[in-house]
Amino acid sequence: MITTNPFDDDKLHEECGVFGIFNNADAAKHTALGLHALQHRGQEAAGIVSYDDTQFNAYRDAGHVGDIFSSPERMRRLEGHCAIGHNRYSTSGDTVIRNVQPLFAEMDFGGFAVAHNGNLTNARKLRRELVRRGSLFQSTTDTEVVIHLMATAPAHTVIERLIHALKQIEGAYSFTALTDSELIGVRDPLGVRPLVLGTLGDSYILASETCALDIIGADFVRDIEPGEMVVIDKEGLRSLRPFPRQRQRMCVFEYIYFSRPDSQIEGTSVYEARKRIGAELAREKETHADLVVPVPDSGVPAAIGYSNQANIPFELGIVRNHYVGRTFIEPTDSIRHLGVKLKHNANSALLRGKRVVLVDDSIVRGTTSAKIVNMVRQAGAAEVHMRIAAPPTRHPCFYGIDTPDESELLAARFDVDGMAEEIGCDTLAFISDDGLYRAMGYPKRNALQPQFCDACFTGEYPIRLTDQVEGESRQRQLNLLAEG
Repeated sequence: MITTNPFDDDKLHEECGVFGIFNNADAAKHTALGLHALQHRGQEAAGIVSYDDTQFNAYRDAGHVGDIFSSPERMRRLEGHCAIGHNRYSTSGDTVIRNVQPLFAEMDFGGFAVAHNGNLTNARKLRRELVRRGSLFQSTTDTEVVIHLMATAPAHTVIERLIHALKQIEGAYSFTALTDSELIGVRDPLGVRPLVLGTLGDSYILASETCALDIIGADFVRDIEPGEMVVIDKEGLRSLRPFPRQRQRMCVFEYIYFSRPDSQIEGTSVYEARKRIGAELAREKETHADLVVPVPDSGVPAAIGYSNQANIPFELGIVRNHYVGRTFIEPTDSIRHLGVKLKHNANSALLRGKRVVLVDDSIVRGTTSAKIVNMVRQAGAAEVHMRIAAPPTRHPCFYGIDTPDESELLAARFDVDGMAEEIGCDTLAFISDDGLYRAMGYPKRNALQPQFCDACFTGEYPIRLTDQVEGESRQRQLNLLAEG
């Protein structure tokens, strides 16, 4: 089958986006709009839980936000003045409704809903211990561990129970949670995953990115700080610090690829950061060429920066079709190789006879890169030079990013020359680690205290990988978690 399933794409994928709103008559509608703005962070499924002063209301389903929450009748079932929502990418197996967030549980203090962006690196260990103590799990997500830790906590208030749970988990996370009286947001101590705070009149909002504030006309207030918990109720907002302060390690791939270019993270415009990365890449790896062509859409800002710095014309030499669904047709063998053209087509009138610099954000397996290079050559390009706005991706992520096993990563199997041969380009170059950090405003990467989480490039994991078993693949570990 020709497919445009995002998991078949040769890209890393952010696994989740979260949104929450408190004190708003149209809470669920605003949440649906916020999730729509965060669709790039999760396209497998979405859900919303709201509270209407008498009961919690929930709807979760597989698919895109616009399809799930387009029904007026469905939205009327989500009445309430507060709500949280979640977009999801699954990491293994099929998306089943029991795994779609927000998760909800009735506890002795009342209802509790939670949505999670990230990954808990000791979830399997905690899950085994909880099952031995009698916990009955309803899903295979790591997020459910938090609910069971809260349910068995030797504490009284919701906040005390949540802090008790947080102090047992390891990993990267941003949570939004909802009770019958509170909206809660919390970010992991290193701040690997993003979370922002906004306001809309008298309403408070939590979201993974600022673009989710923009879509509903809300004002950005600030980023939730690493290790911070905010509790929002009818009295307003209070900030708690359950953890000792640590040096921040924001995921640098949020700037390279994951976040929407119109978002701001930690005071930095994602779009401007990507342009600076492209300019730095041109300083390091300038090439004699006639055109700079982005691999759409994620390569566009870096290609603009590269073009401006190298003084080589920027052109849309590859056009993307935005109207292709997940699957298309069951092809015969003779047309199976045309699958890449469902999404991309080369502008042969522009490329013919030209020396082309192709700019992309990253290379994972290299399969799509090889198809793109071949397509540009078939369009008549005289030379094809690939320039990548990230260092080589040599290691899997365990902090909430869907990545292949290390054995499937092209940069883990070949040096740069070998990668160029596999992809079929004339030359291949990546921005250096120090170049990436210079683009982000630092003189270079601090080897002793890196300013970001860059484990996918360096293999230096800042958070303990308790569930990682030596010699086991990442997929094997995820399967073991699912098995409990």
